[in-house]
Parts: sequence; C-alpha cells; structure tokens
Amino acid sequence: MLTDSHCHLDRIDLTPYNGDLNAALNAARERGIKQFLCIGVSLDNREAVVDIARQHPDVHASVGIHPCDVESGTATVEQLVEWGVAPEVIGLGETGLDYHYAEQTKALQQESFALHLKAGARAGLPVIVHTREAREDTLNLIRQHGDPASAGVLHCFTESWEMASAAMDMGYYISLSGIVTFKSAEALREVAKKMPLDRLLVETDSPYLAPVPYRGKSNEPQYVREVAEFVANLRGISLEQLAEQTTENFHNLFPKAPSPG
Repeated sequence: MLTDSHCHLDRIDLTPYNGDLNAALNAARERGIKQFLCIGVSLDNREAVVDIARQHPDVHASVGIHPCDVESGTATVEQLVEWGVAPEVIGLGETGLDYHYAEQTKALQQESFALHLKAGARAGLPVIVHTREAREDTLNLIRQHGDPASAGVLHCFTESWEMASAAMDMGYYISLSGIVTFKSAEALREVAKKMPLDRLLVETDSPYLAPVPYRGKSNEPQYVREVAEFVANLRGISLEQLAEQTTENFHNLFPKAPSPG
C-alpha cells in the first residue's frame, strides 16, 4: 500500500478522466495507492483542498501559504491554528522559502514561514516545507521557530545530504518526488541511498514533475508508484518493503490521518 504524501488534486489535468477526479484517484487506487495528501498553497485554494478531502475518505488535506504565493496574502498564527482544527486537515503548509523564483519577496517569505512554524507548534501539526536555494535560512528558521513535536517534512527534496541530515536531526522527514528519476539527479540519488528508511516519504507533487517514463507530461497520483519502484530499486529492497515503510512513516508524521480501511 502506497501513499502519495504530496499532491495538488485541485490542479491535476482531468481531461483523460472526463473531468472526474474520482476516476483519476481510482486509477491510482488500482495501482496500490491508498492515501493522498492534497496540499494547500494559498488563501484562494484553502477551501478547495479541504472540500476534496471531505468528499474522498482516503484524501487528507493541508492548509497554508506557499512561499511563491505570499504576495497574494498571508495568514496569521491564529488563522492557521483555526484552519487546522478541521478533521480533514492533518498538516500546515506548503510553506517555506523559494529564492529561485521569488527572491524579491524573501523577507515576506521568511515572516510567513516563521508564522507557520509557530502555528504548527501551537496546533500540534506537522509543517510541510518547500525549500529552494535557501538552505541556511530554511534550517535557521526551523531552529528558531519550530518545535520538534511538530516537526514536518522537506517535500520534493532536491538539496544536499548535509541539509537532509540537519533537518532529520530536528525531527524532519524527507520526501522524494519524480525528480529522483531524472538523468540529471545523480546527487539526489546518492541522498536517496543514504536516507534512513524510517524517515523517508514518496510523493508526486502532481501535476508537476512527472517521473520517468512520463517526464514532460502532466503528473498524477498514480505515478507515485514509479517513484517508489525507482527508489526501491536504488536501495536494493522490494517495492512492498518501501511501500509499507513509507506509509508507516506517513502515519508517524501525520498522526491525525486515519488509517485506510
């Protein structure tokens, strides 16, 4: 049983499924994916992701403001804590820092990220972190404002082993996406080999970053199987072992998520 620990179900291309999200989810379910975490990125999509989770018992939701969306509006600690009370919401984020696409909003990103970390500590919810070209600031803000009891995950990880190790020392998990299958991702594959298996998650980040052999196409939750198979082969273990462990990890990280079945 696999879990897609990070997907944007409100954004995936449903054309092949005649606009039916449940059909897309069924395609994943038939391939052994039994749980999905639908990610909030802005004030505008907060209600949409929670509503999707309400409609599908195997879908959970997070709420938060992506670092590239901070100019459209941020949230206070009190708002984040309030949103996190909903039974469908199991984490806060996607938050974090992106100095590649949005360096001009660096100060606002840092403020928003700190608020999410404080809210996670207050609400007892893990924080889902996006980080790109902001290693030191990301780690420093986690140290300053995070709480090990609400440590979260560095999602779609593409950074160094040193960053992964520092984050894990603070209680964080590391999630791998389809990027690990890309020919250019040799350094990331070395990280994937070194990772303690009990701190690893897999994800699609769909509709983005489809894994090989679907690279360049619209991503969808069923392709988390390709990510998992690739990582299992890389580590010399069975898909079943990797699926079982990463799903157990998902529930250890997100204890509010009910187990399927």
